[in-house]
Amino acid sequence: MAARLRPHHQDEIRLKIKTSQLVNVLQEHALTGTGEMAPSRMKAIEILLRKSLSDLSSVTISGDPENPLQIQHSTKEQRDAAVAAAARADT
Repeated sequence: MAARLRPHHQDEIRLKIKTSQLVNVLQEHALTGTGEMAPSRMKAIEILLRKSLSDLSSVTISGDPENPLQIQHSTKEQRDAAVAAAARADT
């Protein structure tokens, strides 16, 4: 049998499926409002989503001989504004 080109492909797909299932549970609860979700279940979903999805935080690291390192943190509002600006530029 030939060697796989991407040996971890199955693991990546399984992770995506589980993540989508967690998001589906949250969407179902948020949109239909049927029943109460236990706080422990909500916390477990939150932890698992943090492990499997990026939180979209960004850090820019740059420097030169005069100023060796600058760290610039962006807030959620700044990221949202940048995404909106990029979306407007695409249209």
